[in-house]
Amino acid sequence: MRRITLWLLSTVAVLVLLFSYKTSTMGPGGESGAVAAGGSDGVVANPGSATDSSGSGSASGGTVTGSVAQTRWGPVQVRITVSGGKITDVQAVRVPDGNRRDQEINGYAVPVLRQEALAAQSAQIDTVSGATVTSDGYRESLQSAIDAAHLN
Repeated sequence: MRRITLWLLSTVAVLVLLFSYKTSTMGPGGESGAVAAGGSDGVVANPGSATDSSGSGSASGGTVTGSVAQTRWGPVQVRITVSGGKITDVQAVRVPDGNRRDQEINGYAVPVLRQEALAAQSAQIDTVSGATVTSDGYRESLQSAIDAAHLN
């Protein structure tokens, strides 16, 4: 009888521990967000409208914000600066950042995507290894900004 009681209590304890385990992808507190923190790598915060797909830009100059690309891991949105018919800057307005892994991936992927876009002057850029979903969303939003700016 003691063995059965001990076995039953051990099983219950293991199940309680198993179901209370929090994975690393849940992030602190399990919250999720989509607006990235600012920095010199092209990622800026945008507390404004997430659906803005226009700007004050044209083929000659200004800024244009691309449409929001809804990805599996969260929204991606970019803003381009145009001068003299060329893209002079690309900023990631929104990227998935719901957990540390998202932040880690986008910390290295967004600057690479930015450099690729500036070099290519188009949305025809390579996917960053390990950041396929973000790369796809980045290209989609970038293309909508380029279209809105009447480039290419």
